[in-house]
Amino acid sequence: MSDTPGLSSTLVLLDTPRWADYELLDSGDGRKLERFGPYRFVRPEPQAIWRPALPADAWERADAFFRPESTEGGQWHMTRPLPPRWALHYRHLRFWVQPTPFRHLGVFPEQASHWEWLMRLIAEAGRPIRVLNLFGYTGIATLAAAAAGAQVTHVDASKKGIAWARDNQVLSGLSDAPIRWLLDDAVKFVKREARRTSHYDGFIIDPPPFGRGPKGEIWRLEDDLPTLLMTCRQIFSPQPLFVVLTAYAIKLSALSLYNLLQDIMAGYGGTLNAGEMILRESHAGRALSTAIFARWAA
Repeated sequence: MSDTPGLSSTLVLLDTPRWADYELLDSGDGRKLERFGPYRFVRPEPQAIWRPALPADAWERADAFFRPESTEGGQWHMTRPLPPRWALHYRHLRFWVQPTPFRHLGVFPEQASHWEWLMRLIAEAGRPIRVLNLFGYTGIATLAAAAAGAQVTHVDASKKGIAWARDNQVLSGLSDAPIRWLLDDAVKFVKREARRTSHYDGFIIDPPPFGRGPKGEIWRLEDDLPTLLMTCRQIFSPQPLFVVLTAYAIKLSALSLYNLLQDIMAGYGGTLNAGEMILRESHAGRALSTAIFARWAA
């Protein structure tokens, strides 16, 4: 489905590759039961409006429960002592996880489908690839790109996030990988790169619905994302390889991201996919939608 000559596109459900260290055990009643390594967690999940498949005692045996207290965060309630952090792995990547006040643990397991996709594209490119990761968080996508052979610039507005990402770099054995870690506002950074006539072949963009830059810059996804993407187009290399865009907890639809990225990629041909990212329960096999995405490849 495309009105752009030379552009092949589809709307899809993007399933998550199975991996040993993470498991969606069950979901329902506005919650999800997950395993991160040896520990089980219960977190809020507004999408899960159905009934749980597992009995109540399976949920009650969780090691920690997150109780939201406001839109800004909440509290974890532990049923037994947990280490401050512990390591998980996905293929050759290793990274630290830990409960945060924002209910996250430092990894979004459904992103593994993006990691596989971009690693394949980079490895098969047959040329040096420069990647820009905006809103890079704990850096697992950055490490996936670097492990595949790319030179990566990682931008995030959080000092804690970049410190966590650097720890993940060491844990993954990628200390010598060509990665620039930058504490910066994503919009301002891309505009400066455009003035410098810098160029990148791959773009990983995973913006929050709302955020603040290091100097208090305000980010609102619906208002600022179109401008950011148009500015990113100014720093495309002569042969761009990929663009991947993911969004969580917003009012926009996958079709909105599809139409936006179709505008940005006009004239480049290639393949554009958009849709919902899902996790699949290991017990009942039901799919849980976690985010929307759009991604383009040459």
